[in-house]
Amino acid sequence: MLTPEALHYLDQFLFAALPYLAFAVFFIFTIQRYRAQSFTYSSLSSQFLENRHHFWGMVPFHYGILVVLAGHLVAFLVPRWVLSWNGVPLRLYILEVSALAFGLLTVVGLALALARRIANRKLRRVTSVPDWILYAMLLCQVVSGVGVALFHPWGSSWFAAAATPYLWSLLSFHPDISAVQNLPWLVKVHVVSAFLLIAFFPFTRLVHVLVVPNMYLWRKPQVVRWHR
Repeated sequence: MLTPEALHYLDQFLFAALPYLAFAVFFIFTIQRYRAQSFTYSSLSSQFLENRHHFWGMVPFHYGILVVLAGHLVAFLVPRWVLSWNGVPLRLYILEVSALAFGLLTVVGLALALARRIANRKLRRVTSVPDWILYAMLLCQVVSGVGVALFHPWGSSWFAAAATPYLWSLLSFHPDISAVQNLPWLVKVHVVSAFLLIAFFPFTRLVHVLVVPNMYLWRKPQVVRWHR
């Protein structure tokens, strides 16, 4: 059992030092990888090895995670608007249920994608150790997020009121962890997991999100035919 003083120093490390360490690793190694191994800036899709289960895993995961991330971003950028929206109980219920639904969609998609990797021998052979670590970290992140939504409801309100000031304090280089010190342990796991995922980001296939192929938006459609 940690003493109050030890818990204080642990919080200082996890919520005041770890964020800067994570982003330093993110920027340094992301740039280094792009300069040295630009070809690896790809999702390294395994869709050509097996497509049906790939679709049912990746599509729900991507739709779910994009909506959830968008919700976090809105609460971070316009917290007063979120708190004002939540002032009407019906709107608060709609927002919370919608967020939970997309969170569950993310968990289901990720679980199906992970099961596909485990069950298919060909996919196991092309799955690297960083891939397995990434799946474990993503699973921890999304499951803890759903757990927060289930056991600590009205997250959109307390995120805007507590987490947003903390995140802005990090951006101003004057970290104020008082708002997060008193949050439940599950919320702390979710936050720390996010920072660890950011630090691990440059070593994974997630880097493909940094080089979105924008030309796909306006180029002519390509026809692809299977040759048997």
